[in-house]
Amino acid sequence: MDFEPWMLLVFPLFFGMGWLAARVDIKELLTESNTLPRSYFQGLNFLLNEQQDQAIEAFIEVVKVDPQTVELHFALGSLFRRRGEVDRAIRMHLNLVERGDLEVEKQQQALFELAQDYLKAGILDRAEAAFHQLHGSTYEKEALEFLLEIYQKEKDWLKAIDIAQQLTSLTGESRGNLAAFFFCELATSELTKKQTEAAVVHLEQALNANPKGVRANMMLGDIEFAAGHVLEAISIWKQVEQQDAQYLPLVADRLLQAHIQLGSEATAISLLQGYLEKYPSLDLMNVLFAALVQRGGAEAAYQMVRNELKRNPTLLGLDKLLEAQLMEVTNERRADLELVKNLIYKRTRTLAMYRCQHCGFKARQFYWHCPACHQWESYSPKRSEENGLTI
Repeated sequence: MDFEPWMLLVFPLFFGMGWLAARVDIKELLTESNTLPRSYFQGLNFLLNEQQDQAIEAFIEVVKVDPQTVELHFALGSLFRRRGEVDRAIRMHLNLVERGDLEVEKQQQALFELAQDYLKAGILDRAEAAFHQLHGSTYEKEALEFLLEIYQKEKDWLKAIDIAQQLTSLTGESRGNLAAFFFCELATSELTKKQTEAAVVHLEQALNANPKGVRANMMLGDIEFAAGHVLEAISIWKQVEQQDAQYLPLVADRLLQAHIQLGSEATAISLLQGYLEKYPSLDLMNVLFAALVQRGGAEAAYQMVRNELKRNPTLLGLDKLLEAQLMEVTNERRADLELVKNLIYKRTRTLAMYRCQHCGFKARQFYWHCPACHQWESYSPKRSEENGLTI
């Protein structure tokens, strides 16, 4: 492009316009700064110097001087809640909720924060009421999640089921597995009151909510067994294989005892051997081991464990193998075997734990509901060693 003389006039013009715009921006910034209270800048200075407590007090002064600082209210309220100063958080958010000049979205946000404050403070009735008021708002899903948490804490299983169903309708994500556990809890409560028929109704509702719910089937089998309907109990427990075969170890001993009551222990042993072949499990092996010792003696139990060890070598399996050998050894080798077994047993005590897959909490017994993190069905029915976990 050729240079034209008139272009010389353009550059000063652009420079002048830029200088004028900068002057306007600086003037506007200074005007806005002059409207901010001195406490605001003191608070920023404290934050930069990592003096959090002094910064909070400075920002509180800002809020007192200028009540229109809504975002600062939210920031301070959340900070108070995280620090455990829940009473101050409640006052901060309640002040916003009671203001009539806030736009709807901000008022809903304030109510949502206030409900969390009440929950943190353990004031569950007020938290519940506040979360319910958020029905139809942009915070509805989060509010329902918190309500689900509240009703589980209160063991109000009927309300928990209702909230689970509302969440399913709202999000399209099935909460049937949760509802099934809540129905099981209702059934457990009815069983403690000897209300068997009511318990059965709840367990059937659990299976409707989640047909793969192993716990409901196990409980139904227990009810039938207690009523003397042994064949019906066996039939129900065997359905666990179709629901989720990894839970078969939890019903293995039940199946064995039911068959013993019928006088068909050999059938039980054959059934358990088939399960162990298809679904290797230390707990299945332990139940089968005890049955073989009773029926066929130590040699049959030894051969079973030996074959299983070849297929799935584990220290827990080796401990059982040594136990079988000790049953038959009577000479001087017994002391050596006992020494080795004791050493292995000390190690396997940590490997024989169940472990929550959500928080890592370890327990010797199986839980459907983790006592540490309160997650449902977070425990694998396999022992730590089987899951390749180290303790």
